[in-house]
Formats: sequence, C-alpha cells, structure tokens
Amino acid sequence: MIPRYARPEMTAIFSPEEKLRLWLEIELSAAEAMAELGQVPADAVGALRAATTERMAEIIDPAAVEQIEAVTRHDVIAFLTHLENLCGADTRFLHLGLTSSDLLDTTLAVQLSRAADLLIAGLDRLLAALKARALEHRATPTIGRSHAIHAEPTSFGVKLAGHFAEFARCRARLVAGRAEIATCAISGAVGSFANVDPAVEARVAAKLGLAVEPVSTQVIPRDRHAAFTASLAITASAIERLAVEIRHLQRSEVREAEEFFHKGQKGSSAMPHKRNPVLSENLTGLARIVRGAVIPALENVALWHERDISHSAVERTLLPDACIVLDFALHRAAGMVEKLVVYPERMQRNLDASLGLWNAQRILLALIDTGMPRQKAYELVQRNAMRAWEAEQPFLAQLQADPDVTARIEPAALEELFDLGYHLKHVDTILDRVFGTA
Repeated sequence: MIPRYARPEMTAIFSPEEKLRLWLEIELSAAEAMAELGQVPADAVGALRAATTERMAEIIDPAAVEQIEAVTRHDVIAFLTHLENLCGADTRFLHLGLTSSDLLDTTLAVQLSRAADLLIAGLDRLLAALKARALEHRATPTIGRSHAIHAEPTSFGVKLAGHFAEFARCRARLVAGRAEIATCAISGAVGSFANVDPAVEARVAAKLGLAVEPVSTQVIPRDRHAAFTASLAITASAIERLAVEIRHLQRSEVREAEEFFHKGQKGSSAMPHKRNPVLSENLTGLARIVRGAVIPALENVALWHERDISHSAVERTLLPDACIVLDFALHRAAGMVEKLVVYPERMQRNLDASLGLWNAQRILLALIDTGMPRQKAYELVQRNAMRAWEAEQPFLAQLQADPDVTARIEPAALEELFDLGYHLKHVDTILDRVFGTA
C-alpha cells in the first residue's frame, strides 16, 4: 500500500524485514522444542540461537535473500540457504520435518493477529469519539430522514449512537476474526506429523501466542482467512455508512455538520470558497478497497487436495493492504468524529423548513383515537400535508382551517400536538441501551 494511506505501525507488521524475523523465530522455536524433546542436540541449538542473535543485522537482509531466490525460485529455501551461509553447519537443525507452509502460514497468523490488535485499538478510538459526541448531543434535535426526505425528529446523539452500536458489533466480529486466524501449523508436508512431533507444534504455538490448528493438511484452512477478511470488510462498510452520513449533512443546503476545516486548508484549486467533505469522501473510497478483498478471500478457500498456491499471490497483496487501509481509515474516521463541527441552530432551521409536517403521524394517530377509520384519517392528514407543501404554509394552520379535522380535534388541542419534545421523550432510553446508564 502506498504511504499516503498507511500508518507506520501497521506497515511494519508486513515489512520484508519483519517477515524474515518471524521466519527465523519460528525456525528457532521449533528447533528448541525439538531439543527439549531430545530430538536434536540442545547445545547446538543454543549455539545457533546465540549466533543468529549476534548476526541479526546480516540475517534480516531481504535483498540478500532475494538474490538467492533469483536462483532457487523458492523463498523459504533461499532464506535457509542465507542462514546456512551466515551461521554454518548448525543450521542443519532448522526446518527438520517442516514444510514451507508451516513457516509461511504461521508467520501470517502472527502478522494478522498483530494487525487485528492494532485494528481493535483503532476501533476503540473511534468508539470513544462517537460515544463522547453522542452524549454531547443527546438533546440536540434534528430531523430524521427516510429516502433523504424529512421524516420525524430525532436527536443528533441518537444518530451517533446508532453508529457506535454498529462499530461495537464490528469490534466483536474482529475479535472473533482474530481468534479464527490465530492458529499455528507445524505439521509437515501434508499435515500428518510424519516427520515432526505434534508436541513441537504445541510448544511453538504457545511461544507465539497462537492456538494449534486441529487439521492443517499442508496449509491452515482458508475459511479462517475468509472469516477474518469478512470482518474487515463489514467494518469498512460501517465506516462508509458514517462517512456518507457526514457527506450528506455537510451539503450546502443542509449544513447540519461538517468536517473540521484547518487553518490554511484549501478546498478547491479553482474556487476559494469551497469547504469539501474530503475526509468522508476518502473514507468511502478506502472502504471499497477493503471490501474488494472479500471475494478473493472466499475463492481462496477451495484449494486442491492438501494444498496448492493459488491463494498465495492473493494473500501476499490483499491481506496486508486490507489491514493497512482499514487501520488508516479507522484513525481517519476517529479524527473526523473528534473534530466534527455540529450546527444545532441549522438543525433547528431545517426542522422548521418542513413546516411542521413531521407531526403528521401524531395527527394521524390522534384522529384514529377519536374513532375515525385509519384510511379516512390518513387521507385527511395527507390532504392537509399536500396543501402545506404546495402553499408553503404551516401544516398546523392547514389543519386548523380544515373543518373535517377540527370537528374531531379542536384548534388549541391541535397546537398542543405540535410538540418537539414528544418525539425525543425516549432518547435517554435509547442511549442507555447503547452506553449503559449515563
């Protein structure tokens, strides 16, 4: 992923240098486990650990390994050759009974587990921002919209609480996705443990903080990776839903909220007046990238027999990129919410702009309560609503002038039904469901 959409903390996990460090650690851990079991000489493995520590800077040299790989056409053999060139004969105790996938898949499990930890931290930052702003605006009335048309009032805090609840579900999915992916395979050529004791796998798994893969064939089953990728994609879609909401609220004719505009920031090379929703638009685009990894991840599940490498190129590119992009997007979204500029006065103006029509359902229910048939009441309310729209006159005035309405509800009683507080009376109940009693 290009640096523009990457944070150093995440990219470091997938760097060539970190991959080689993990390869080395897995190989050494497996050798040490074999030494504990008396299968290889402990003194030789101890000397190898010391030698690799001393020459670590030379070992972690992706360019040198790639130079060997240009001849071997095999990345793991290239690395083992590189180690032998630097550390001598004791390297024969590495990779005993292992296959390349043991190294590659276990490394990927560690990388994705660490990536998940960063993503969960990013989600926690976003959740904290949403909670703070939701509680700040728990009593800020705003118009709710369906089909982008004014519907009934809600509070801006409830809007944000809905996004919080969604991201809380995303967090739970990501925690589950991390557990799916955090498995170790040190089981040999077709996963049969013919040449490596299962106890070695258990020791390596414990050292790396992973579970053992129950049946690894020659690779860890890719349904795990697909589930993990799906959790990333759903989180990206949640980010997009938040971003789309802010983009719409920032529209000039709405302007109920907008992204913070920094001192010195420019919106357009041609139009000096522009303040564009660039962060939320960018988040919409980044979400597409993350979601794009889902279909290839699902297609990776069906490998031939005990393994093939049709999944390899996909995972070398899409898995790191999906993690890197989502990590960036989470922190961008959190910063956007933390600094979001909210305009309660504009929200009230927009409420007023719909002429009180957001009380239509309450009038409908009040007419039904007088004994009027529902369809008759609906036609009566709709008739007056359409007149209000067409004449651009208050809905209440239309109702008070309609004898069919006032025959059922007196004009003063109608006015009492136009109460904004009626629509917000359960805001605290909703917020308490999301955040607990606050």
